[in-house]
Amino acid sequence: MKVLVTGGAGYLGSITAKALEQAGHTPVILDSLLSGPRVYVGDRIFYEGDVADRALLRRVVAEHPDLEATIHMAARIVVPESVEKPYDYYRDNVAKSLEMFDELTALGKPRILFSSTASLYALTPQFEVTEDDQVDPTSPYARTKRMMEQVLEDLATATDLRAIILRYFNPIGADPDLTTGYHLRDATHVVPLMAQTALGFRDTFTITGTDHPTRDGTGIRDYIHVWDLARAHVRAVEEFDNVLAKVDAPYTYINLGAGDGVTVRELLAAVERVVGRPVPVTEAPPRPGDAAGAFANADKAAELLGWRTELSLDEAIASALAWGERRKDVLGYA
Repeated sequence: MKVLVTGGAGYLGSITAKALEQAGHTPVILDSLLSGPRVYVGDRIFYEGDVADRALLRRVVAEHPDLEATIHMAARIVVPESVEKPYDYYRDNVAKSLEMFDELTALGKPRILFSSTASLYALTPQFEVTEDDQVDPTSPYARTKRMMEQVLEDLATATDLRAIILRYFNPIGADPDLTTGYHLRDATHVVPLMAQTALGFRDTFTITGTDHPTRDGTGIRDYIHVWDLARAHVRAVEEFDNVLAKVDAPYTYINLGAGDGVTVRELLAAVERVVGRPVPVTEAPPRPGDAAGAFANADKAAELLGWRTELSLDEAIASALAWGERRKDVLGYA
């Protein structure tokens, strides 16, 4: 199977491309290289450009008429930045994706696997969320993802487009060969920040928000090894038509997560356990757009995809730490 992967030079996109290859499929990468490093593309089929470039999309399909699905991962993803630059997020995540969806449908390539986010779920007393639970996105980033979900619902209802929307939680770690991992120079995600602190690249790790309504006051998340997440995307494209036949609908939502909640303090303790030494900590108020968090009920993924996580939290942390030590060799910066 040949699969178009937008954002395939990014953290998740590049690792998903590797998982596709290991499953016997051929990824075709489309990426603007706005944030994804060129080195992550490797020797894969690659088109540098914008997802809204209709002429480029026509060229990709003309040169690869056997494309069977598109995994749409290209997006701006930094929550605080989305608060500061909402226009950039709505333009790149919403407006440009809309152009791509329309063009791919016109080209007869209507299968869309959309990488959404679990950060749009409303806070629930038990923190566990199912696909049917209420959404209440609290940042421009999360709102762009919700808008695109609604766009896909409407397009799938009115056109030939078909969509599987994956709402995933917090991916951490690297690919098994440590060739790609979290790449942003100024880390904003919690595990890379903890890893950099544990490895001595930062003086302290800052817990942002200590009065959330959780068991210890810190945010709660569902951490998933990025390789498990990549495998889920492979399963979803392989089972695309079967999944929609089972739900008897032109689109559906599927949660991807480990299925349990871990607070920031608990995650910190796990990092210290894996690395074997304490991580210096300071505390600060929540960042703009931060939410208390949630974790997945992943039963639907098990039912429709035959997928559950296989790698533990400690394995994911060990992978993140190993990548932190190798990252400079691959990217040229720590």
